[in-house]
Amino acid sequence: MNSPIEVNPSKIMVVATGNPGKLEEMQVYLADLGWELQLKPDSLEVEETGETFMENACLKASEVARATGQWAIADDSGLEVDALDGAPGIFSARYGATDAERIERLLFELGNELDREAQFVCAIAIARPDGAIALQTEGICPGRIIHRPRGNNGFGYDPIFYVPEQRLTFAEMSPEVKQRISHRGQAFAALIPQLARLEHSTP
Repeated sequence: MNSPIEVNPSKIMVVATGNPGKLEEMQVYLADLGWELQLKPDSLEVEETGETFMENACLKASEVARATGQWAIADDSGLEVDALDGAPGIFSARYGATDAERIERLLFELGNELDREAQFVCAIAIARPDGAIALQTEGICPGRIIHRPRGNNGFGYDPIFYVPEQRLTFAEMSPEVKQRISHRGQAFAALIPQLARLEHSTP
């Protein structure tokens, strides 16, 4: 187990989610910069009214920052399938009541379609305590939708999202490999150097 990292009390960032798993995942990416992440208050709900992943990420980060008076980070991510005109897109999490239902619906709508190209997209935004957006990045992982689920890791659409370069679905990858090549991993890889530079330029 890694030893705890010394955290400056001023380096607290609120994650615009009530999901402890997402907080832990983000903490891994940001640990070396010494930020301590906290969940947003349960009572604070932000309606995702944006038309893109980035609009939703910025909305969530900005509202949570203003409400808490702290730096805030938010992400919005989902699956875009070419043959479905980019669906489910920003509605990926609302495509069904459970992961199994979402996968079943997507495979049904694709049917025997030969064009099964798809991509996972992750947009991340960081807002200052006044709600102004300080940073935003996006990561994309291209792949294909296979005909039946494979693998037991991950969540969501991971069992049907196949990455040709790895010859694996997301659900067949080790957490370390997925963390490195995934849309979220790529978004954080772009974010971290920008965040480090921002810290040095912020009084």
